[in-house]
Amino acid sequence: MKTVARAPEPDVRDVAVIDVGSNSVRLVQFRVEGRALWPVFNEKTMAGLGKGAPETGRLNPEGVEAAIRALKRFAILLDARGVSERRAVATAAVRICEDGPAFIKRVRKEAGMEIEVLSGEEEGRRSALGVLAGVGSAKGVTGDLGGSSLELTRLSGRAVGEAVSLPLGPLSVGLDDLKKAKSVIDAQLEQAASVLAGSGSVFYAVGGSWRAFAQMAMSLDDYPLRLLHQYEMSAAKVVRAADFAAQQSEASLLAIPGMSAKRAPMLPYAALLLKRLMKRGGFKRVVFSANGLREGVVCAAAPELVSEGDPLLSGADALARGAAVERALGPALQDWIRPAFKGEADVFGAERDQVLRAAAARLTDIGARMHPDHRADLAFMQTLYAPFGGVTHPERAFLAMAIHHRYAGRKLRPDTCDAMRLLDESQRDAAMKLGLALRLGAALSGRSARVLSGFRLTRKDGVLVLKAGGSAEALVVERGLQRFEQLAEVLSLIPEVR
Repeated sequence: MKTVARAPEPDVRDVAVIDVGSNSVRLVQFRVEGRALWPVFNEKTMAGLGKGAPETGRLNPEGVEAAIRALKRFAILLDARGVSERRAVATAAVRICEDGPAFIKRVRKEAGMEIEVLSGEEEGRRSALGVLAGVGSAKGVTGDLGGSSLELTRLSGRAVGEAVSLPLGPLSVGLDDLKKAKSVIDAQLEQAASVLAGSGSVFYAVGGSWRAFAQMAMSLDDYPLRLLHQYEMSAAKVVRAADFAAQQSEASLLAIPGMSAKRAPMLPYAALLLKRLMKRGGFKRVVFSANGLREGVVCAAAPELVSEGDPLLSGADALARGAAVERALGPALQDWIRPAFKGEADVFGAERDQVLRAAAARLTDIGARMHPDHRADLAFMQTLYAPFGGVTHPERAFLAMAIHHRYAGRKLRPDTCDAMRLLDESQRDAAMKLGLALRLGAALSGRSARVLSGFRLTRKDGVLVLKAGGSAEALVVERGLQRFEQLAEVLSLIPEVR
C-alpha cells in the first residue's frame, strides 16, 4: 500500500470589490482559494447616481448622498471584517458627468476610499475577464448592460479581445418610447460592427437588467433550476420572451417571482436591446453570466484566475475542502474509477465526461459533516446549487444526481424532483453508474486515499475485476463486496474479485 502525498493547501485570501455604477453601489467580498473565486459577502444600494445625467450632464444629487452613505458603511464593514485588499471602481455615470471628479474627491475625503474610474473599453475588458473566470474557455461576445452604457467585448478561448462602449443603458436611452429606442439601438450597434462581425454563435449577457430578463424567461418556461449562472436561451426563445415583456404592464412584471421593483421598469427595454443585439450579431444562443465586472476586477490583478485550471474542478475542490476528511481522496478516486468507465457511451462528450467524473470524485465526501438521515438530499442540493462555474445546467443536474447515488445507492430521486427534467434517461443512468463507483471506492477505502491505493479496478471482456493486493485483502468486507456487485450490475458486467 503506497504512501499518498498530502495535497498542498491553496493560497487563501479575501479581496473586496466596490463597484460604483450608474444604478447601484455594491460591495462584494470574495474569498480567493487557489483558482476558485467565491463571493462570501454581498451588499448593494440602488443609489441611482446616473439618473437624469444624460439631460443635466451631472450626477443625481440624491444619488450622490446615497452613494456616499453606502461607501462610508462599506469602509466600516471592511475594517471590521479585516479585509485590507480593496479595489474600488466607478463606471459610466462617474466617467461621463462633469462633477465626477468632485465626487471622487469627496469619497476620498469622507470614506477614505480611492476609486479608479474605468474607461468604457476597460470596463468591457474587465467584465469579460469575469465571464471567463466563471465559464472557462469561450468564443463569442460578452455584453455588460449597466444603467448608462453597454460594453461589448470579444472572447476567444481564454483571451479577451476588442471592446467597445455604447451609450445604450436604460438611463441613457430612456424607457418611455420603445419604438424610438429601437432605432437608437440599431444605430448604436453599427458602431460595434468590428466586435460583432464573425465573433461566434454565443452571446454572454451580464448585468442586473438582463438577469431580470432571465428570471422572467425561467418563469415563462416553468424552468426547473432557478439558477442564473450559465442559464441558456436560444435566439428564438429570446424573441418570444422579449415580445412578451413588451406587452406587459409594470405591475405584471413585478408579479414575476424574484423580480426586483427597481428592475421591472427597465425590463421591456433590456429585452428589446437583447433581441436586437442577437439579431445584429447573428448569435444562436445567449448564456447569462452571474460573473462580470466585479469578478473581472479581481482577475485583472490575478490573471491566473482566468488563464489556469478549470473553474468547475477548482470550485469542486474549494467546496469539498470544508467538508472532506481527507482532501487527497477525491483526486485518488478520479484515477481509481477511470477503468470502470472504459467503453461506456459518451454522455456529454468524451472530454466533458472526464471533467465531470473528476468533479464528482472531488465531491465524494461533501456530505461528511451532514446528518446521516438527510445526507443524500443535502449533498444533492448543495451540489446542484453550488456557486461554481464552468458547468451547464444539465451537467449540474448530472453531478447532483451522481452525488445522490453516492450516498443513496440505487435509490432513485422522487419523480417530483425538478432537476430530473434536465436529464434524459441515459444521462440519469450514467449518473447512477458514476455515483455507485464513488460509493464503492469510499466503502473499500474507508475514505482514505492511501487505503484506496491497495485496490484496483479493471474492465475487460464483459468482466469487472476488483483486485486486492497484500494487506488490502483483509479490507474486503461484505459491504464493499455488495457495492462492487451493484456497480457491476448497473454496468452490465460480471463481477470478479481477485
